[in-house]
Amino acid sequence: MRTRRKQPDVPAPDSPWSEIVPGLWMGGHEFRSRSGKLELAVVRDEFDLVQSLLRLPGYGPDAGVEHHVWPIPDGPLDGTQLAGVMRLAQAACEAVEAGRRVLVRCYSGYNRSGLVVAHSLIRRGLTANEAIRLIRARRSPWALHNELFVEYLRAGLSTARLLEELAE
Repeated sequence: MRTRRKQPDVPAPDSPWSEIVPGLWMGGHEFRSRSGKLELAVVRDEFDLVQSLLRLPGYGPDAGVEHHVWPIPDGPLDGTQLAGVMRLAQAACEAVEAGRRVLVRCYSGYNRSGLVVAHSLIRRGLTANEAIRLIRARRSPWALHNELFVEYLRAGLSTARLLEELAE
C-alpha cells in the first residue's frame, strides 16, 4: 500500500507538531529546523496517546505510551479506512476530554493527521470549514491540502464512508 505521495512543491513543516486545541496535537515524522535542515520528529513521552497513520521504525513513542497505528494512504480511502479514521477521532476526543495529551501524526503532519484531527473537532461541534481553518492557522497553511480529504470532511465522514462502501 502506498501511504504518501512526494510533492516537491509542499514544504516540510517548521515544527515536529502543533497544538490545535488544548491537549490535541497534530504532527509528522520530519520537519525543517530553524537552520533549514530536515530533522526527524521522534516522539518520546511528551504525549499520553500517540495515533500514527504511518508507521516508521525509530520514531517512537517510548514504551509505556499508548500508541494506536492505522496506516492509511494520502489518497482515496475505502469504507474500512474511513471507519478507522472515525474510531481514531473518537478515541482522540475521549482522551482529550479525560485530560490526556494526544498527538495525531502522519508523514508531514498535514493531510492524514489533519483528517483525524478535523473529524475530532467536528465531533466537538465545529463545522468542517471551521475545523479546516483552525488546523491551517495552528499547523500550517499547507495542512489539509489534499482536496479529497477536504471533500470527505465537508460531506461528513459517515456519508463518505457510506458512499465508498456502495461503490465497492
